[in-house]
Amino acid sequence: MKSAYYKNDLIRLYQGDSLKLMKLMRSNSVDVIIADPPYFLSNDGFSNRGGKKVSVNKGNWDKLSDEYENTEQFNSIFLTEAKRILKPDGTLWVFGSMHNIFEIGYLLKKFNYHILNNITWQKLNPPPNLSCRMFTHSTETLIWAKKSKKSYQFFNYQLMRERNHGKQMTDVWSTPVIKQIEKRFGKHPTQKPLSLFIRMLEASTNSNMLIFDPFLGSGTTAVACQRLQRQCIGIDLFSEYLDIATRRIQNEEK
Repeated sequence: MKSAYYKNDLIRLYQGDSLKLMKLMRSNSVDVIIADPPYFLSNDGFSNRGGKKVSVNKGNWDKLSDEYENTEQFNSIFLTEAKRILKPDGTLWVFGSMHNIFEIGYLLKKFNYHILNNITWQKLNPPPNLSCRMFTHSTETLIWAKKSKKSYQFFNYQLMRERNHGKQMTDVWSTPVIKQIEKRFGKHPTQKPLSLFIRMLEASTNSNMLIFDPFLGSGTTAVACQRLQRQCIGIDLFSEYLDIATRRIQNEEK
């Protein structure tokens, strides 16, 4: 790997094309991958933010490069490299919406991952649907999968039960969209709540594991790892987002 954009005792951040940098990583070297890949929704349409009509375009990172024929090719490369670098008992978390999650699920099966859970993230305060021609979109999906059916994944069952008031935790997780305080060091258009990442890490990792986020964005995975004292590697293409992630991590260190 190239020199780190930022690092401390736990966290290492790198700038670059994640699909290319993943090819430089050692096989069987990562315990858990948390990924929020591009949904590729930036098609010059419109969305709703704070009750106002705004462009759906998130940035160039959310548009498919000419380097790839289609989204399936992009996601195939990502999931192939992810499986290679995962340890035999490693697991993968992948975010998605109705626009890309079915393709992700199909490819996970194609590459012989074993899907453990289909988590529904319910947003308690979703923006309204401006067209008034369909139901309001209030959920996203989070797939948890392991490298192979024969492997044995780490799952902190007892802690998850404690977090759920002594009952088994279900696959529906409800949270507000995101707290504004989590954006005080800068904004990312698809930033997700820190509480989701803390739950994923508490459920599927321990302090000896290495976590990898190939689409780091504003660094929420790394911030959660800093809080829980986990080792983390993160990659993002843009320095502006790595700067936000760095500020958030440094604040968490304090």
